[in-house]
Amino acid sequence: MARVSVEYKDHIAFVTLTRGDKMNALDEAMFKAIIAAGQEVAASDARAVVLSGEGKSFCAGLDVSNFAAFAGKDPTQMLMPRSHHDANDFQEVTLVWRRVPVPVIAALHGAVYGGGLQIALGADIRIAAPDTRLSVLEMKWGLIPDMGGMVLLPQLVRSDVLRLLTYTARPIGAAKAAEWGLVTDLAEDPLAEATALAQEIAGKSPSAIRSAKRLIELAESEQRTDVLLAESQEQARLIGKPDQMEVIAAQMQGRAPVFK
Repeated sequence: MARVSVEYKDHIAFVTLTRGDKMNALDEAMFKAIIAAGQEVAASDARAVVLSGEGKSFCAGLDVSNFAAFAGKDPTQMLMPRSHHDANDFQEVTLVWRRVPVPVIAALHGAVYGGGLQIALGADIRIAAPDTRLSVLEMKWGLIPDMGGMVLLPQLVRSDVLRLLTYTARPIGAAKAAEWGLVTDLAEDPLAEATALAQEIAGKSPSAIRSAKRLIELAESEQRTDVLLAESQEQARLIGKPDQMEVIAAQMQGRAPVFK
């Protein structure tokens, strides 16, 4: 089943997550499809990108069935190889949108949780519906953000906000997310607003827009290689270990976790 669609109209690439029946939850096929879509758009002559999700949510995060798929793999071997420049496969799902040489506008609605939030962070601009819910959800599963989130989040929010969101995994509303810097703006129809913004950008000098994105990225991304490596190291120490397995068991059984 297709996971992502890419359509081009009037110099705009419309990239849509198409696993709407699963709230666009991320499985292995979707990881690959998102990276492939980003690479395709990066090689195109599009002047702007609109990134959205079909169905009830932009992306609710990792498909929990993936925990079973990952259980038999060595976390270090899975996470530590730098398969995409300075990033691993999981980080590239987010960072591919920063490698796209033109602005990416994410239209957010419903649940934007965990990996879904990190993908949205990869966009240049985020437009959210007023009832959107966002969460740095990884701590719910005894994990940390490891899809580029620790490169991008510190650029957007204060340190105390970053710590609160990361430590608690609390979902927050779109208005609070805008106040704290996770969301650029709110709109009743975020897809229409994102499209209008993309049309405006597509009407600017294509070379100047690409130059501006390169310059902003350079200004913001110094020493990110060390951050990406640290993300992977910390996550590799967590996956499959007793605390994380207890968190998963407690979630599945509807009880409070008990840590030894």
